[in-house]
Amino acid sequence: MLSHLTPAVILGIIAAYFLVLIVVSYFTGRNASNEDFFLAGRKSPWPLVAIGMIGASLSGVTFISIPGVVGAGGENQAFAYMQMVFGYLIGYLVIAHVLMPMYYKERLTSIYEFLNKRFGFEAYKTGAGYFLLSRTIGAAFRLYLVAIVLQQFVLGPFGVPFFVTVAVTILLIWIYTFRGGINTIIWTDGLQTVAMLTAVVLTIVAIGNALETDLGGMVSMIRSSEYSQMFFFAGGWNDPNNFFKMVISGALITIVMTGLDQDMMQKNLSCPNIRDAQKNMYLFSFILVFANLLFLSLGALLYLYAASIGLEIPARTDQLYPAIALNHLPVAVGIFFVIGLIAAAYSSADSALTALTTSFCVDFLGFEQDERPEAEKQRTRLYVHIGFSVLLLVIIVVFNALNNKDVISQLFKAAGYTYGPLLGLFTFGLFTRRVVAMRWVIPVCIAAPILSYVINANSADWLYGFQFGFLIIALNGLLTFAGLWLISKEAAPAPEAV
Repeated sequence: MLSHLTPAVILGIIAAYFLVLIVVSYFTGRNASNEDFFLAGRKSPWPLVAIGMIGASLSGVTFISIPGVVGAGGENQAFAYMQMVFGYLIGYLVIAHVLMPMYYKERLTSIYEFLNKRFGFEAYKTGAGYFLLSRTIGAAFRLYLVAIVLQQFVLGPFGVPFFVTVAVTILLIWIYTFRGGINTIIWTDGLQTVAMLTAVVLTIVAIGNALETDLGGMVSMIRSSEYSQMFFFAGGWNDPNNFFKMVISGALITIVMTGLDQDMMQKNLSCPNIRDAQKNMYLFSFILVFANLLFLSLGALLYLYAASIGLEIPARTDQLYPAIALNHLPVAVGIFFVIGLIAAAYSSADSALTALTTSFCVDFLGFEQDERPEAEKQRTRLYVHIGFSVLLLVIIVVFNALNNKDVISQLFKAAGYTYGPLLGLFTFGLFTRRVVAMRWVIPVCIAAPILSYVINANSADWLYGFQFGFLIIALNGLLTFAGLWLISKEAAPAPEAV
């Protein structure tokens, strides 16, 4: 029996895993139309959508980073992250009862079509453009991190250049998504979610065996450890872990990065009706809370296990999970860790590529009004799908050429600022009836993120030590809303019936 995982073994595991995904895509992508690609014919079973959305919500970064957060200290202490997760629940209720009913009422394929109906061309293209920018950079960033791992531990030892590693990484996604799109993603993401959570559970079981304790014993160990604190009330608003600050941030992040994100909403819109979509959201919320609690519990156990064997904690805490799973636990755990990491990374990247293709086809190529034959539109959609795959390849190669993780992380954070204008646009559109001067919409939506960045960078000096943290989304959205108010006027009253 193998004592450790060699690059050849890891490569074989990955090949077998993707063979399964390709088989699934073959059966789900046969004779798929554009409607199937975009919304799975609006026939997706809601329990499967809920399970698959977990994988799309938790990226490969989350898979290895959240366990490391537990003992990182500083701005990320113990189980403080769960406070934000509880805020997610508020956000999901808003999505289920405010946003999704509107999306279903309008029968939208791209959620940014709402901006066209409410405001007009400029707002519509601005919202869709911001989504394309943010999702492209975000997907490239996540795939870049996975490509680095594959290069270092799998393909690099065989002399494969980084460019080829990235090309293979993206090609694998393209192969199993180009036909079925969201119709395939619903099924593959469900499979990948199960794989990811299985990896976490098996790791916890293996650590329990190594520590010679059972589930109850592990719970007691976590409770009595320094890692168990979940709620932080004493530090005030300047504390980055403040309960109210994190709950509000979690709610806003969920509304913006799920409810106003084509990638996440596309899966919900593939359900047959609003009632099924809401049930999907409720189940998804419950599973997501459990999944995050599972990851954080794993994190505490990783630190406790490391202390028990005298293992030095890596300088980068997100390396703790892979270091223990691959080098200190049974080979079976290492195998499932590899599968879980790949599943977590690809379940977010594959849906992002599909959503980017959908948004560009609907929002910029006008597929909803396009009267060309179905075969021609499918050919165009294929070219767009290839185009975004190549774009991701180019961006990842540029990231690697920069060779500066801080710069790349800043680019990723900057992409997050694009969600603020979306929050402002949708809030203004849903809760006011004012008419905006369209020529000023784009300047407002550009100015708001820039002002937010400047204020956030100087908030400690300007606001007596206060730091926005995740609340920057609220500031960004508020500035956008205020700008839209300034360039708007009251709508003319509807003419009275004679």
